[in-house]
Amino acid sequence: MLLAHLTMPQFEAALQRTRTVIIPCGSVEEHGPHLPLLTDLLHAQEVAQRAAAQHPLLVAPPLPYGLCRSTSDHPGTISISGQAVRLLATEVAASLYRQGCRAIVFLTGHAGGTHVAALIEAGEQLLRDFPDIQVAVVNVLNLLQDACRLDPALVRTPGDSHAGEVETAIMLAIHPDLVQGSAPPDRPAFPKYILTREKRRYWPSGVWGDPGPATAAQGEKILACEVRELLTVIRTLESLRT
Repeated sequence: MLLAHLTMPQFEAALQRTRTVIIPCGSVEEHGPHLPLLTDLLHAQEVAQRAAAQHPLLVAPPLPYGLCRSTSDHPGTISISGQAVRLLATEVAASLYRQGCRAIVFLTGHAGGTHVAALIEAGEQLLRDFPDIQVAVVNVLNLLQDACRLDPALVRTPGDSHAGEVETAIMLAIHPDLVQGSAPPDRPAFPKYILTREKRRYWPSGVWGDPGPATAAQGEKILACEVRELLTVIRTLESLRT
């Protein structure tokens, strides 16, 4: 159920069926020369909505902005601080709690380490503030990694990460109209351990992987696997409340 589409009475009725809510989180971030800036959010929203079609849960309006460190110099990237991510996530989840939700899932399509860490900190704060809340922080990259252990042939490009085979396949499946062709394979060349000011110098293409092999059929298969893994997490989370 899409929370934003419900009326007040419908929301009250929904709480009789479920106290679980997914908050899709994304970013406005470059995704190479061929994918839209909103790729991360569109990915998270799609997985959340497909999960809601198979299991009683609410899908909250998304949090579209994220902390984008490695891509901060690339055209189109709009990044906010870790503090802003933590505060926004905490405030939204706390309001959902006050409305009756008890299991909160932050599902992030943006898998940057500092961004995910900020969401985890938000989740830890919620655990301290509300003794009967359950929280999960799930990023789609980890869901895919879990799925690939069962089906190693799901992704052909080793170490594929950003605007590569996986994200291109997913966008071909859900928003082919937003895909502008493809892009050559590439990977960032940041110096090890060293923080850099001119980030685009070390990663001009914004691609981490190989978009070439991606197909819409592959994207559908990846999405199905991610939904399956997410539902496993949600059922486990809900079992902690019984």
